[in-house]
Amino acid sequence: MAQPETGPSTSSGRIQTGADLWAGRPSWGFRLPASGLTLPFSKTAIKMFDIKAWAEYVVEWAAKDPYGFLTTVILALTPLFLASAVLSWKLAKMIEAREKEQKKKQKRQENIAKAKRLKKD
Repeated sequence: MAQPETGPSTSSGRIQTGADLWAGRPSWGFRLPASGLTLPFSKTAIKMFDIKAWAEYVVEWAAKDPYGFLTTVILALTPLFLASAVLSWKLAKMIEAREKEQKKKQKRQENIAKAKRLKKD
């Protein structure tokens, strides 16, 4: 019978923990502490996401690979563009329906006023 795998291991046979696995590696602008993960609202957690370092990384990425950067940005924004288009189309349809209903009510009011004038004469 085959032995089940116990997870990722190093050449020493020791299983890597989260701190060993991520410490010292670049991670898309996030700075993970070498001591491991922290509680959500501690001071260390606030330092984990350095906006200035992330912005520098993005600018450097855009300078080194402009086509890849633009492709990624466009792919990331495409769902938002599609949602915007769908919502704009729905809003246009709602506005058209409201205007049509208002014209119908106005025409009805005019006809009622015309009928009252004819009765008085």
